[in-house]
Amino acid sequence: MTSSITNDGFTKRRPGFNGVTGSKRAVAISIRHISKTYPVLFTRLKNFFHRPVKPAVEALHDVSFDVYEGEIFGLIGPNGAGKTTLAKIVATLVQPSSGIVTVKDFDSVIDDRKVRAEVGLATAEERSFYWRLTAEQNLMFFARLVGMSDDEARKRIIELLEQLDLIDLATRRFGEMSTGNKQRLALARALLARPPVLLLDEPTRSLDPLAASRMRDLIRSLACGDAPVSILLTSHNLPEVEELCGRIAVINHGRIRALGTPDNLRALHKETEKVKITARWLASEKAHEALGTWLTDLVVEETSDATIVNFTRESLDDNLDKTLRAVQLAGGTIIDVYIERATLLDVLESYQSEPDDATSISTERAD
Repeated sequence: MTSSITNDGFTKRRPGFNGVTGSKRAVAISIRHISKTYPVLFTRLKNFFHRPVKPAVEALHDVSFDVYEGEIFGLIGPNGAGKTTLAKIVATLVQPSSGIVTVKDFDSVIDDRKVRAEVGLATAEERSFYWRLTAEQNLMFFARLVGMSDDEARKRIIELLEQLDLIDLATRRFGEMSTGNKQRLALARALLARPPVLLLDEPTRSLDPLAASRMRDLIRSLACGDAPVSILLTSHNLPEVEELCGRIAVINHGRIRALGTPDNLRALHKETEKVKITARWLASEKAHEALGTWLTDLVVEETSDATIVNFTRESLDDNLDKTLRAVQLAGGTIIDVYIERATLLDVLESYQSEPDDATSISTERAD
């Protein structure tokens, strides 16, 4: 993966993340030491008949992190890592074996009704719609379940159908809709009551590129609106997660392996970066003379219209700044700067092969 340096030297700020961590930001979702084990059913009966008994499945183990108000928080990991189980626990659909989840200070077990009023859930595989009803009829049914009046529901449904480009499909039966349109309708249902917390499971899966782009724009606008929505997003689309999320947690074998900003996770995985600077009016001899004193792996290439300076630096050291200044002092005009960094895929792969009891690494405190 390559990234370029902006003209002003600043990183573009991700939506829903103001760079402040810790107690200075209000917490929307608090997850503390959550574990979930699915027991084996009919163990005694199987033992009586001498049938093999599989061990209990530990889906989550001691998971802890916070999602701040107005933040888009990403959760990435392989299939079976525990992402969906964790989202269902937050949504009160599954109870944890141990630990506490609070949403807007309401306990997900003790105050489950209050939590459900605060949360909108949109899953990748939606099975709770009525296939013979139209999109509009389905949304009206769920709007009544959350206590909306018919007039209020009709206005809100039209607003959401227009917002999600589904207005032309309002009278189409759910069973006749494409997978992508079903997914957008699931998000519309999650947004019916304007919940302050959203749980999005693979929100752009099955969407075409244009629809996926509009979905990302909508997610950003929800987090940055006048009443910011806090979003916990799970996805296998790593570039999308990096684009949307201010912080990301890597989960594998039910454990949080790392947590931090995308930049910090990449730096945690790989401590060096390859840099390529393209400049004009810079002779190869001058480049070696100006840069060779501190760049031990310096490689200079000359093309017909430019000189390319290649070197490796330690993440966050000052060699890049020194090199840029030196190139300019040597008479060069900088055309482009590329930095080859580790990707989120590299980060994810580094934790894929770890054993179940591997120590979790975090770039920030979870407790």
